[in-house]
Amino acid sequence: MTIEEILERRCIREVLHFTTHFGTLGILKTKYVKSRKRLPEDEWLEYILKNNAARRLDTGWLDYVNLSVSLINTSFYNFSSGQHPDVWWAILSFDPVILTHEGVYFVTANNIWPKAIRRSGSRGLEALFAPRVIGRYDEVITRGTSVLDCCPTCIQAEVLYPGQLSTDYLRKIYVITGEDQDDVYGQISALRHREILVEVNPVAFGRNTE
Repeated sequence: MTIEEILERRCIREVLHFTTHFGTLGILKTKYVKSRKRLPEDEWLEYILKNNAARRLDTGWLDYVNLSVSLINTSFYNFSSGQHPDVWWAILSFDPVILTHEGVYFVTANNIWPKAIRRSGSRGLEALFAPRVIGRYDEVITRGTSVLDCCPTCIQAEVLYPGQLSTDYLRKIYVITGEDQDDVYGQISALRHREILVEVNPVAFGRNTE
């Protein structure tokens, strides 16, 4: 089975990347989501850089952009937002066709966990949806009956995209409030980026709106 067939069978409609409003500004300016390794190399970005985490443990993979399939890693988002309470956040939604690009790797759990399985190609993508996945400290994560077909078994499963990801594939931006929405639309206009839908959707961030 090809990656395209898996995307269709599982109704995978988006690949996600969350970032601060500083990150959103830099991405819209440069028209790329850049890997952790490449961010300091950009003279413009170095003045607004605010990393989601102070340091990365998966040092062999710093030249990859970290993404999620269908749902963001809410565990890491909650940690990151707690580290930076002075900023607001956005989720960038990309066309899943990027999963067919050369050099993409799929990781069954958090990339820093020693038992996470890392593969490329259709076998790598399908592994994200295995009935059981090994998590942190050898924890066995079982795929529950309530998990949607489009969602990985482990919420911390990752897609590693090499180098930088073009906003040519960016389809939508999620934000939490209407004020954030206005700010992103203002950034898009000021930076003369092509038009992108900005949607207020706190549920995408794991927030209960009830």
